[in-house]
Amino acid sequence: MKVVHIVPAPFGPHGVVGGAERYALELARQMADRVPTTLVTFGQERRSEQVGALRVRTIGDPWFVRGQRTNPFSRDVFREIRDAEIVHCHQHHVLVSSAVAAWCRVTGRRVFVSDLGGGGWDVSAYVSTDTWFHGHLHLSEYSRRIHGQATLPRARVIGGGVDTQRFSPDPGVPRDGGPLFVGRLLPHKGISDLIRGLPPGMPLTVAGPVPDPATKERLVDLARGKAVTFLHGLDDQALVHEYQRAMCIVLPSVYRTDEGYETLVPELLGQTLLEGMACGAPAICTDVASMPEIVEHGISGFVVSPNDPASLGDRLSWLRTHPADAASMGLAARRRVLTAFTWAHTVDRCLEAYNAVRSPRRERSGIALTGGARG
Repeated sequence: MKVVHIVPAPFGPHGVVGGAERYALELARQMADRVPTTLVTFGQERRSEQVGALRVRTIGDPWFVRGQRTNPFSRDVFREIRDAEIVHCHQHHVLVSSAVAAWCRVTGRRVFVSDLGGGGWDVSAYVSTDTWFHGHLHLSEYSRRIHGQATLPRARVIGGGVDTQRFSPDPGVPRDGGPLFVGRLLPHKGISDLIRGLPPGMPLTVAGPVPDPATKERLVDLARGKAVTFLHGLDDQALVHEYQRAMCIVLPSVYRTDEGYETLVPELLGQTLLEGMACGAPAICTDVASMPEIVEHGISGFVVSPNDPASLGDRLSWLRTHPADAASMGLAARRRVLTAFTWAHTVDRCLEAYNAVRSPRRERSGIALTGGARG
């Protein structure tokens, strides 16, 4: 079985901070230990490199559909997938995924898709491309439900995972960092509510890329007079250290922002919650989208109402004044990840989904594909 993962968003394979990019890279990297796997993405220059057993191919100088930076396309993608038996696209509504799905159908390859949020102009704006894929592999039950596929047999939940060796607690690192937010600095992430609810004297670290400078400026203004530190460009080692020293990991995403912007899909998984929990940090999230599927209220952390700075502040104060209970929640958070959110689990679910579809090119021979070993 030869698997190719296609990730439209351009990114570097090292030091990635952000759920969508990290999800696709880590899934492909872990899958490469089981079956021959290649990850194809886009960038300024063409290059090929090896990340462990994973082959990473970057297609250089793509055309950005209607100028959309997260919607690159190049005919070179067909050359990269010509030897594949399985193609797994990591975005649904972008041109490259629809083009690849159509090509796979014509050439007798199995093609699957996972929606990681976002998208761009695509033919799916005019005609449904849902049936072009042999399977829809969702990150959460919420994702499957919001896409109207809760009862669709070819729609499965594969979940998400964490590298629990890389993301792990360090008893030698004191938890003196206060609450930690990790993710893109975007309005729907609810960072403004977190800053407003921050208890007096409590430090807060906000770490992640800045796709919208205006949002960063508003957050900096809101944080004046408070102990808020903004960090950008962290590599994995620095990010893990922040998780290890955090009092808790917080993801306060909202459906409706202060500016009136609304979204039904603020979080399809909550990857940074999982990473913080794997490092032994209790979690605080809002009752939004997929996040209640991750955090067990009162056990591994707290689930609070969205757009409610006071509730965030109350839970932060409680963790500060109950350090023993907070430590117990951190242990429970790591157990939660080890039990339900490892990459081994996710890879197993992917391979099971791949194998549930008979190969169009091998149907007559009756050859059964297995995902337990290479070759």
